[in-house]
Amino acid sequence: MSYLNELNESQIVAVENIYGPTMVIAGAGSGKTRVLTYRIAYMLDQGIDPFNILSLTFTNKAAREMTERIGQIIGGTEAKNITMGTFHSVFSKILRFNADRIGFPNNFTIYDTQDSKSLIKDIIKEYNLDDKTYKASNVFGRISAAKNNLISPEAYALNPEIIQEDKQSRRPEMARIYQAYANRCQKSGAMDFDDLLYFTNVLLSNFPEVLHYYQQKFKYILVDEYQDTNYAQYLIVKKLAAAYENICVVGDDAQSIYSFRGANIENILNFRKDYPDFKLYKLEQNYRSSKNIVEAANSVIKKNKDQITKNVWTDNIDGSKIKVIRTLTDNEEGRTISNRIFDVKQSDAKDFNEFAILYRTNKQSRAFEEALRKLNIPYKIYGGLSFYQRKEIKDLLAYFRLTANQNDEEALKRVINYPKRAIGKTSIENIIIAANKYNVSMWQVMSDFEQYPTDVNNGTKQKIYDFVTMINSFSAQLNKLNAFDLANTIAKSSGIIREMTADKDKGPEEVERFQNVEELLAGIQEFVKGSDSDEFKSLADFMIEVALLTDADEEKPDERNHVSMMTIHASKGLEFKHVYIVG
Repeated sequence: MSYLNELNESQIVAVENIYGPTMVIAGAGSGKTRVLTYRIAYMLDQGIDPFNILSLTFTNKAAREMTERIGQIIGGTEAKNITMGTFHSVFSKILRFNADRIGFPNNFTIYDTQDSKSLIKDIIKEYNLDDKTYKASNVFGRISAAKNNLISPEAYALNPEIIQEDKQSRRPEMARIYQAYANRCQKSGAMDFDDLLYFTNVLLSNFPEVLHYYQQKFKYILVDEYQDTNYAQYLIVKKLAAAYENICVVGDDAQSIYSFRGANIENILNFRKDYPDFKLYKLEQNYRSSKNIVEAANSVIKKNKDQITKNVWTDNIDGSKIKVIRTLTDNEEGRTISNRIFDVKQSDAKDFNEFAILYRTNKQSRAFEEALRKLNIPYKIYGGLSFYQRKEIKDLLAYFRLTANQNDEEALKRVINYPKRAIGKTSIENIIIAANKYNVSMWQVMSDFEQYPTDVNNGTKQKIYDFVTMINSFSAQLNKLNAFDLANTIAKSSGIIREMTADKDKGPEEVERFQNVEELLAGIQEFVKGSDSDEFKSLADFMIEVALLTDADEEKPDERNHVSMMTIHASKGLEFKHVYIVG
């Protein structure tokens, strides 16, 4: 086990103690990913079956990198048999195996935030509510918080405290919207990201045989970034670990920065209450930062009243002193920081990719963008509109989603008239009214106007019939053509490619849109080629993978020579030589 030689004493102890409840408190830059990776490798060395290991990571990218490293140490076959990924990716697979138990199809769609808000807007409109009072983002946040605390629509409506809060915020119809949203998602065969955790808890609570099966399968559980887990995640892990209690959580109470997403710091602080005989290991040596930064962080953290005490230290050099710069306005701050970057670059011959500007929220980037542009300093903003959120990509993905799940209401509304086929908003609204009246999906109404009468004229009905026939032809190929071949067929037969290439005098934006579609298709081709030679990869398989991508999976600073700009949250785990924390 030569790989253990790469670890310090504290890390080795954390790696080798693999039985019973264990908490590893890992300060920033202390090598926790290496400890997690080597702990799993050590478990395999000790003869533990990889099928019995569940490792929950912060990003799918982290899971892939850990799997590759374990494969290099132990062997690729064993590494691939470990269940490893984010909470959402791991438990979405479990839900697909058991979807019928909770009233969903196994090919359920996963709604992103944009899909959810679109559906909520429709419900608010149908109920004739004020969309300023019932702002979709606020309503979505309220529903999300309820799900993260495992409050069902029925329980929400019966909770006097919650109802009183909604009345005070002038949103007394919240319970009705939540119930309608849940019903429409189920009718569409769709779950949002919060549902993946909510329904996993429902599944494990309501079906003891399912809980027993996964308790026996996952005898060894590892959880990364435990300080960032919410109540729903905490309960899932607690239920699964109850049979054997071979659970190892890794985290740092001082790095809990996701409370706005429902993360509960109490989960890590109360670990000792859940497992009184737990073992605690601390990784206190920082390999990343200079002494000045470590000491400054320690001086702030020690003021926390509720914390797990640790003494973070480093052998690194003292480094530069932390400077505090005062400015009076946003624009002055932008100019000051940009001038400093320019001066340091000129005097020390640094590359721009050694600089980062970090802020609390994305909207704070404007002043820095303007100032950097005036000095011709190249920059890139991370956490903006991701590739998969671009309109042309969302449009084509909606066709893919509808091909895999015709009841997907949000995908259907997005593409029923794209490219334009003269199916107007009034017709779509009439279809929605009929679907709600008969308690069926929009697709069911469109597929059988005789059974579900609606106020749509005959000319439009024929256009809808043609659309339904086209989608059905795609669906018939779902398990016959691989992901790339079917995606290519859909892009051409739907008219998307034709619509994008019809104008010979395309501007730069139109050219970029077409190139983005080509890039998506090339990515699907790589997805097919990257699989095992004898493994069939369908378009539905690709959609499952895309739906579970996190921001961190999609985007990381590259090697190009530009200043990186991002939120403090997005910067977690990254390193730069010159960092400006602004705003």
